[in-house]
Parts: sequence; C-alpha cells; structure tokens
Amino acid sequence: MLQAKRDESQMSAADTVSESAPPNKKRKLTSDELGLETPVTTIHPASANGTGKMAQNGSTNGAAANGVENGNGSIDEGLYSRQLFVLGKEAMERMQKANILISGLRGLGIEVAKNVILGGVKGVTLHDQGNVQVSDLSSQFFLTESDVGKNRAEACYQRTCELNNYVNIRKETGELTEDLIKKHSVVVLTNSSLEEQKRVNKITHENGVAFIVADIRGLYAQVFNDFGKNFTVVDVTGEPAKSAMVASISKEEKGVVACLDEVRHGFEDGDVVKFTEVVGMNEVNDKEFPVTVIGPYTFSIGDTSGFSDYVKGGVATQIKKPKVLSFHNLENSISEPEHLFTDFAKFEAPELLHACYQVLHSFVSKNGRQPAPWSDADAATFVAIAREQFPDKVTDDNADHYVQFAKICAGDLNPMSAAIGGVVAQEVMKASSGKFSPIFQWMYFDALECLPEDKSHLTEENCKPTGSRYDGQVAVFGKDFQKKLGEQRYFVVGAGAIGCELLKNFALIGLGCDGGNVTVTDMDMIERSNLNRQFLFRSWDIQKHKSATAVAAVKAMNPASNYTSMELRVGTETENIFNDDFFEALDGVANALDNIEARTYMDRRCVYYNKPLLESGTLGTKGNTQVVIPKVTESYSSSQDPPEKSIPICTLKNFPNAIEHTLQWARDLFEGQFTQAPLTAAQYIEDANFKDKTMALPGAQPVETMETVKRLLVTERPNEFKDCIAWARLSWQDLFHNQISQLLHNFPPDQVTSSGSPFWSGPKKCPKPLIFDPENSLHMDYIVAAANLMAEVYGIPKNTDRAYISEILTTVNVPKFEPKSGVKIAVTDAEAQSLNEQAASDSNTVDKLLSDVPSPADFRKEKLHITPLEFEKDDDSNGHIDFIVATSNLRATNYSIPPADRLTSKGIAGRIIPAIATTTSLVAGLVSLELYKLVQGHTNVERFKNGFANLALPFFAFSEPIQAPKNKYYETEWTLWDRFEVNALKDDGTEMTMKDFMDHFKNEHKLEITMLSQGVSMLYSFFMQKGKREERMTMAMSEVVKTVGKKDIESHVKALVLELCCNDEEGEDVEVPYVKYNLPPRT
Repeated sequence: MLQAKRDESQMSAADTVSESAPPNKKRKLTSDELGLETPVTTIHPASANGTGKMAQNGSTNGAAANGVENGNGSIDEGLYSRQLFVLGKEAMERMQKANILISGLRGLGIEVAKNVILGGVKGVTLHDQGNVQVSDLSSQFFLTESDVGKNRAEACYQRTCELNNYVNIRKETGELTEDLIKKHSVVVLTNSSLEEQKRVNKITHENGVAFIVADIRGLYAQVFNDFGKNFTVVDVTGEPAKSAMVASISKEEKGVVACLDEVRHGFEDGDVVKFTEVVGMNEVNDKEFPVTVIGPYTFSIGDTSGFSDYVKGGVATQIKKPKVLSFHNLENSISEPEHLFTDFAKFEAPELLHACYQVLHSFVSKNGRQPAPWSDADAATFVAIAREQFPDKVTDDNADHYVQFAKICAGDLNPMSAAIGGVVAQEVMKASSGKFSPIFQWMYFDALECLPEDKSHLTEENCKPTGSRYDGQVAVFGKDFQKKLGEQRYFVVGAGAIGCELLKNFALIGLGCDGGNVTVTDMDMIERSNLNRQFLFRSWDIQKHKSATAVAAVKAMNPASNYTSMELRVGTETENIFNDDFFEALDGVANALDNIEARTYMDRRCVYYNKPLLESGTLGTKGNTQVVIPKVTESYSSSQDPPEKSIPICTLKNFPNAIEHTLQWARDLFEGQFTQAPLTAAQYIEDANFKDKTMALPGAQPVETMETVKRLLVTERPNEFKDCIAWARLSWQDLFHNQISQLLHNFPPDQVTSSGSPFWSGPKKCPKPLIFDPENSLHMDYIVAAANLMAEVYGIPKNTDRAYISEILTTVNVPKFEPKSGVKIAVTDAEAQSLNEQAASDSNTVDKLLSDVPSPADFRKEKLHITPLEFEKDDDSNGHIDFIVATSNLRATNYSIPPADRLTSKGIAGRIIPAIATTTSLVAGLVSLELYKLVQGHTNVERFKNGFANLALPFFAFSEPIQAPKNKYYETEWTLWDRFEVNALKDDGTEMTMKDFMDHFKNEHKLEITMLSQGVSMLYSFFMQKGKREERMTMAMSEVVKTVGKKDIESHVKALVLELCCNDEEGEDVEVPYVKYNLPPRT
C-alpha cells in the first residue's frame, strides 16, 4: 500500500531540499483541441428566473476587489498560489475562460459547485427546479431549515456567491433548454433521470460541450463523462518532466545513452526526450527521440551510427506529448461501458452497479418514487424489474446485490457527496483545461463496508423519514445509529483545508450533535492564500483564528453542533490542557495536520490512550487516508516515507547544475544576510552575555560570529539609502563576478582530473563571470531588491525608483578583482567538512575584533535598531521573492542554467506544497466513511480501508489497514498497543521503591531489568556506578524520576511512561512493552 504521507504542509517542516523539477509549462489550446467544436459563447444575464433565463448576481460577484473577473488573462497568484502548482498557469488561464452549468443542488451538486468555484473558473450557473426538503440538510451545507420550501438554486445562491469573488455566479430555475446548454463549456447533471441525461447529452455531444453525469445513492456513486469526439489531453499525468544528465552516447544502430549513475533516469518505454548541451554529437541537440529503456541508467534512442563522436555533457529532458480521446455519447456508451476501477477487490462491482442504476431509473419511472429505505416489498419489486430488464445479468448468486442497492439507494450521505464531489469537480477542471486524464468513461464506487455486520435492526420502520435533517442518513443506517453518532466525542486537530472539510462533514452527519461534542484546535490565523481551499473562511475572516471561525461556520450549517474551538498547539507544552481527563473522555481523534512532527505526536497520544485515529494527507492531486484502530492495526508512525533527497553543500556553493540548486543558494543567502547576520548583530547590542556565549562556540565560530558583528555594525553599516545601493552593487560584484573568477582561477575551463578526465564535465557546469550592466533588468532587479532589504534591516526609508538608483550606481567605486593564489575551494562535501574542522578560533583574534567594534552601550545610546527579516513567501510587497528570483536567475546565468519564472521560483524557494480543493474534498469524504465504521464498532480489519488516490490519472487504490506486528517474550504476545501497567502504591499504602519495581518484574514476569529510562533520563543501568545504583534502589520511583530529571513531576501527570531493556531467565535480551507507571494520588 502506497502511503502518501507527504502532504500540503510537510515539506515546509523539512530540513532538506527537494530536487523535484519545477512545474513544466504547457502550450495553450484552442477550443477545437479541447474537444469544443464551436467556441463557447459568453453567458449574458437576463432578468427573470423560472423561464429558462438566468439571474446574475451583479456587482456582488464575478469581479475582484479591483473590478476584474476571471477570463481576462490575469491570475491572482496570492489567492491561487497553491493550486497553480497543481495545474500550472496555462491550465488555469484556460479554466478562467470556462462557464460551467451544474444542475441539481442537493449534497453532491453543491460539493461540485463549491470545488469548481474555489478552483476559479470564469462562471458557474446553479440550476435546480426543485424545492428544498428538510432531508436535503443531510448533505447540503448551504441550506438551512428556514430554506425549506424555497427553490434550491435560489436558497443556496447567496452563500455560494461568497466562495470566490472572481467567479461569476448565476442561478437558473427553469428547464435546461438547448440554448442555455450551448452557452456553457461543461454541463454537470446530478439527481437527474436517465431520460433527462440522454436528452441533454444529445445536445452537448453535438455541440462540443463537455458532459458529466454524477449521482449518489446511499453508499453508491456513479460518474459518466462525455468530453466529445476529439478531446485533447495536454498533460496526461501532471507530473514534472523528467530529466537526466548524460554520461555517454554510443554510435550504433541502437544508440545507447548512459546517464550519470547517481540518479536513475526514470524514463519509460515510449517516452520522448530532447537533448541539450551535448558536446561532440551535436546532431542530437534540440532533437526529439523516442525512448526504449534498457536499464535504470541506460536507454536507447535509435540509430546514431551516422552521428559525430560524443565528447561530453548533455541533458535529456522528457517532452510531454498530448493525447487525443474520443468519447462515446451516453446512448451508445451505456450498452458497452468502459469502466474505471475504484477498488481492485471488487472486480464485479462496476458491472453490477451499472445495471442497478438503470434498474433504479426504471423503478422511478414506473412508480414515481425511489424504493423506500429497507423495504422488503420494494426490494422484491426492484429485483423483479432487474430480472426483466437484464435477464442474463441477474442470478441467484448476485441477486442480494440488487436487494441491497434497493434498500439503501434512497439515502443521502454527506461523506459520499464530499468524496465524489471532489472527483467530479476535478473532471470539470479537466474538461475546462485539458490538464490531466479524464475518467473514461464510467466510474462506480461503493462503501458498503460502512453498514453494520448485523443488519437485523435495519427495518423499514427504523429507517423511514421522520422530518429530520438526518433523514438521508437514517435511510441507510437507522435511527439508533444516528443517536450513537450524536453522542460521540471527537478531537479534530487542525482547521486548515482538510480540517474545514472534516468539520463540515462531521456537523452534517451529526457527529457530537446529540449529547456528544467535537473539540477542534488550531493555533494559526487565516491568510489570503487559505481562501482557495479552506472553504469555511471568507475574505473578511483574514487574520482571525482558524479554529474559532471554522466552528462558527459549521454551527451555522447545523445549529445543533456542540463544537468547541481552541487555539493551542498539540505537544508536550499543552499536555496540562490535553491531559488524561481530556483524552480518556474521547471516542476518537481526526488529524488534519500540516507537519510530520505533530502527526507523530498525536499518533503516540492515541496509542497511549488507546483511541482510534483518522489520518489523511494531500499532495496536489494525490491524497491518502489511514485509519488506526486500537489493538488491531499498526499506527501512523509504524511506516514512514523516505527522506527528501538533500542537495550536497558543494553543489550549492560551487557546482550547481539545476535551477533548484540556484534557488536554494539564493534562499540560503537571504537567510544568512538578512536574517541570521542581523540577528547576531542585534544580540551583540542587547545581550550582556554575548561575548561569553560567543567564546563558548566550537571551532572557528567565535571568529566568524565577531566578523559578522563587525561587518554589520562597522564595515557595511549604511547611514542612508545611497549606502544601501553601494552595498548592493558591491555585493553583486562579489557574488556574480569575483567568486566565479576565483573559482575559474582554481579550476580553469580546461582543467583535468588526476585520471585525465575533464574537471568541468558531468554534473559540473563550467561557469562564467558576469559583467554588470545597468541596462539589464535582471541585474537591476538584484540591486533594487538587495538595497531595499538592507535598508529595512537598518530602519532606513526604502526607495524603488530605478532612475534614482541607476544614478547613484554611477558613483559607486567597484574595485577591480584579481584572483588570489592559495585559496582553497572544496570540491566534495568531505573536503568542505575537513576544512571546517581545521578552522579554529583564539581569544586574541576575538578580542581584536571586539576592539574594532564600538561597545553595545554606544549603539544603544544612539538607539540603533537592527531588524532581522523573516522570510515570507506570500507577501509580494516585501521584496523577499524579488530578491530570491533575481539572485537565483543571476546565479543560473553564471552556470548556463535555464532561468525560472517568478511563480516557479516562489514555489521551490518557498517550499510551497501543491494543493487543490478537489483532493481535499475527496480525502475528507473517505475519512468520514471510515468514521462511520468506527462508530459502528467494527473491529474486523477487513471492513476498513486505507485509501490512496491520484485524481490526475485518475487512480484509486484501497487496502486493508496493516495489522499491528506481534512481538513475543516467553509465551506472551504483544503489540505496540500493549503496555505493562504498574500501580505505584503497595498494599501498605507507600510508593514502591526502585528495588520493589525491579523485583515486581522479576517475580511477576520473570524479567530482569538491565536498563530503565523515562524520557531522556536514564534511571537505572547495569553498568551504572555501584554507589549511585544502590542509592536509587532505596528511593521511591517518583523520587528517582525527579532526582535524575532535576525537575518536579507536573501536577497534571497521573502516570509515567518508562522504557525497559530486559533479559529473560536465560540471560537473553528480550523486547518488551513500555511501562505505564500510575503515580500515587496527589493533593
């Protein structure tokens, strides 16, 4: 089972730098290439509803704050930044020209609409001819009880308008006319009859309009796509183009390309690659070749026998080719369906469900209604229709499937709507942009494992509608289960993208809404970039607390929600709040976290308290879910992703060969110059113990620290903005000319290694120094950004007037640089480490540097304030990304590396995790389905599903959770869920000593403790000094912990976790569980 644990946040916490390629640009498509035979016309508003005309929401929507709506070619990168790294700029631009019609606004329809609107299409038309029923509230989050009786489109229109000010929202309550359909690029039908589906599809197929059918019936789902006869998929997978550095190319009939052996090329048979930078065999440069893979580091490109001899260098880059699909219309496809499998354990399900849905349409057509929930009579009628309609498909072996479908198809479940709403919204985006592979053409999904194993209590009487908002859910699970859901007590950790979706789902299904409760904590504030995915937040919520805002939003959706918000981080520092009493009262935990550390911590807490954990994560179009069941499955921490590959230091400093290297170098330069160095200087001024702390640093760090202080407070200290410009100019000269000249002095372009090979070959690209040109905009970009950041550090007024800056530059004296002999430059990380280890500091040098710097009191007297800058990628006005882009691209120019645009640079340098609302919706829906199973009380691991999905392909895979591995000592089996539980108090009311503790394990478990620890404190070891060991043996256990840890046990702590190393009676090491040592009651 592939565990995609890297999600929207985890890279932000990573210390290493990913070497993944930047999102590649795609060519633009015409309407013909998108499968649109005629151009899509703009929707024009009309005056009335209910007549086939549309009302427009005028000035309240369809325009940004500056009056610009989607479709004008500009993209608000501040809002869409995370999504841009999923779709790319050109796909987003195509989406912003698309008008989408969504018909049917129950739970599924509004989920699709929500995700599409957040995604940023040009316009969305909300269509529904029906009126709100109280049962709609089971899954429709933009309806309230006061809306019952109103038209659905009218009722949810205003709340939908608030989702995205760039999207033009309209409402329609009349029939779907041909004229209306033809004005849209994509039409989505939900809750529609088969007759209506065929009628509308006939119009769309003939007029180049993409068509999608989506339907939810209880625990069943159906999706059908028809994107036309000639639909072009520009990017089949959405993965970055692969590239490999060339080591050699042979001259033969099947020319073999060998790649450098550090990295596998990753190409597949049939891929097309283009070569650049090849020296010698020039015939391959800028040419495309189909690939035949030979091995992980070699591939063939066909006949190269007539080419010149290969000398050195070269890069092979994958060229992504578009793919043309021809879709059948519904009328033809329904009789010969092509299915996308969603669960490989259910191979027969798609064909069965395909028939069930057709039988359902026949049942409704004959009876004017759906089968009643859990009605034996209606189920019998349903099977009879099925036998008549599909005599060859209904057998005694599969008739139960038809019965089950009939009994729950009247249900309306929010988790199903959320999951399928994410899938369908992504299909809308595919149809609008040509990005990613669409479902071809049918997809069915079921979650029957959510039903109880014993269904005897699920009768027609127990599941009939009662006028409750939960009727859609009661129709599937019955009234008793609804009551049980309402009594649950859950802890949701995180109120970001997944957290918002989970809270919405939980409130709609009634979790904790009838005697129970849900607590959510998140310490973050709402930022503008959140609004693209975290749909509970609006523009007026920016800078409010996420958790409080989210709770207020879901209480508006379901007033019965007994939800509490907190603004606390989960961790050891809050265990006095999230203590034993808090966790022991819980029924379960749902993680919606954005980093590995917090996830792992919550996982440990759930294992300790034996609580189920619902875990999930996203990375662009990829999503995963995991359910952790106490005493049954492994925990979240049991498996881990491999670490991100880091960039070698010497590659960053001297030998970059990819834009990722220059961007990381620029980011490190920012941190060093504008964050760490100013922080050191500020500490010199403010910290009275600065010198003592500095002298205590190892190696050459004391000298380096004082050199930094002298540089910032004396040598480079600016007094006015002109000085900042001069500093920036000299900095430019040093970074992009002098350092490169010194490198080439040490290693000339014709340098050879000891083996006679060219030094500048393979991953080492020979650089060239740059000559400053004030007419070059990139050169000036650096000067402007660097000078203004320097001014900000020293509190000097900033200035971005380029004419003024250019004038000052003419007055700056730039010394001529002469490379020096004897300068050591490390070629490998090992050499760099050796040079660092050889460096040392002495107090005389530090004292000399201190004497060159005025005293801290002098600086305080003149009120000098040094402000370290904290890198912030999402504020385009602060100049941080300006500096990164200019610095990286100048460095790239030094090394002949293709530069990166601002968006790509921002994503890599800012370590932005690609994210999109569709995947979030899918993942939260799947998690909520697993919640049903936990509340049902399932313990059979076969009924649970860990899920992995990639909406781009599309691909779905589900597997049983892995059971917890079993360990054994003597004849006792144990898993990570087990522990020794030891009560501190003995029979006489006193606390056991360490000797008592050791004897307890010797007598009760036949185990000899050889080492005993608590946290980072070693309480006992067999190699401990005898006197210390004997002293501790007579002390009470809690006193030992306090003595060794040198601090009191906090008042909220009721038990200690002790780790053991033990020998059995044979003297062999045995692995045993930890000890939960229950402390004596404290007053």
